[in-house]
Amino acid sequence: MKNYFKYTIASVIAVGMFSCEPEFENSVEDQGFYSNGDADFSTYVSVGNSLTAGYADNALYKQGQENSFPNIVAHQLKHVGGGDFTQPLMNDNLGGLLFDGQVIATTRLVLGVDAEGNPTPKNIAGAPSTEITQTLTGTYNNMGVPGAKSFHLLLEGYGNAANLAIGKANPYFVRFRSSENATVIGDAVKQNPSFFSLWIGNNDVLSYATSGGAGTDQTGNLDPSTYGANDITDPNVFASVYSQEVDALMQSATSGVLINIPNVAYTPYFTTVPYAPLDPSNPSFGPMIPQLNETYGMLNNVFAYLNVPERSIVFSETAANPVVIKDEDLTDLSTEITQVLMANGLNQTVATLMGMQYGQARQATPEDLLVLTSRGVIGELNQEHLEALLAMNVPQEIAAQLSVNGITYPLTDQWVLTNTEQAIVNQATAAYNAVIEGLATAKNLAFVDANAMMEQLANGGITYDGGMVTSAFATGGAFSLDGIHLTPRGNAIMANYIIRALNETYNATVPVVNVGNYSGTPALGATE
Repeated sequence: MKNYFKYTIASVIAVGMFSCEPEFENSVEDQGFYSNGDADFSTYVSVGNSLTAGYADNALYKQGQENSFPNIVAHQLKHVGGGDFTQPLMNDNLGGLLFDGQVIATTRLVLGVDAEGNPTPKNIAGAPSTEITQTLTGTYNNMGVPGAKSFHLLLEGYGNAANLAIGKANPYFVRFRSSENATVIGDAVKQNPSFFSLWIGNNDVLSYATSGGAGTDQTGNLDPSTYGANDITDPNVFASVYSQEVDALMQSATSGVLINIPNVAYTPYFTTVPYAPLDPSNPSFGPMIPQLNETYGMLNNVFAYLNVPERSIVFSETAANPVVIKDEDLTDLSTEITQVLMANGLNQTVATLMGMQYGQARQATPEDLLVLTSRGVIGELNQEHLEALLAMNVPQEIAAQLSVNGITYPLTDQWVLTNTEQAIVNQATAAYNAVIEGLATAKNLAFVDANAMMEQLANGGITYDGGMVTSAFATGGAFSLDGIHLTPRGNAIMANYIIRALNETYNATVPVVNVGNYSGTPALGATE
């Protein structure tokens, strides 16, 4: 079936695009107007994950790193005695990684054009040129490691390429660690920072969320070595490692800033695809509705018989329709559905198939969040399921009819973050944020409420001199094309939040930057 679900983002081309190179509001020569207050900004080390590294558009690339919030902050700190700020720059603006010549991370996203002429994010053409085994020498002030979770910063061997195969190393850290057994925090501390920023913990919940809750909530499990890649970190584990990291950085640093964890629901990765994207006016879907309702009518009678009428699946011919999803938190009624259908004359093979497919099915509600990547599968034929049905000797036509993602074949867990799963994410996020803010207060460190910033971007936007920045996908200016990471303009906003927190906490007068001088989403086909 042809995918009827399209996004019109052509308007992004009309959005004002600024130079990719940042311009700063004040010249360094104006140093006499500013003061470092009670802080020593001479040696700044930033520690964190992809948000710190300058990751954007689903990749780490040179231009993104140059527009990372730590680099922007570091430039402003030069007004008040800040020193040089070095970063482990990638080799190019394509992004992507090589490991012994093999691609292990793909190039970044830019706005391309699909077969129907619609602007759509696509990987930029070209091959990665950054080989992780060609390790860099020296020290780097930006210690942001894409993909790192809180406990990874203390993990020995996290930069050892030999540990990649067992999931105990990170290719980005492999590239710039000081030694194979080094830790991220250890390498940061070796630089004797006088000032630091720490933004870590996002991935401790984010990977669970972006996988649609496919991981496990590890609350109660204090051994992070047993966690899967998409699991949620136990809050007590987070509290322990986070406290250790702050203490380590404060061995030399007399000032610093702690940044909390945003609610995932404020990012366009979770807000772009509506729960009801099925348009009855679409010629690829609308004519199917009567037949779909007739087919689902039999199943809805079963739901009514089993006292779960709320699971009924009905498509409207006049209004936008929710997709059909599999909700793993629902009681699995596969066996009961099969038995009722067989009792009403349906043959065992078809009845079993219906039971298996719809035992935990329902239509999505406004409380469900569909992940950004689901837009590429809704309405498409699920080839894997089709082949499985054909292997069961289901006729080709029937197998195809039962294999349309989100319409006849329920979207699986990876595409939907249900309300129950969101509650799990929110509970962990709140626990992490309590630790972060509590430590900032206890240790007299600056604190930035990134959660509040992201909420404002998602609910009305943030104004700057000459414009507005929102969380709208592709056109809002705050988020890059992966829907999670910030654009240069978004990083400039974050930098200003940090600078204002430093000024308030340390009686400093560090100048903020002009947000409008930083670019939003790249133009169509942009490479520079």
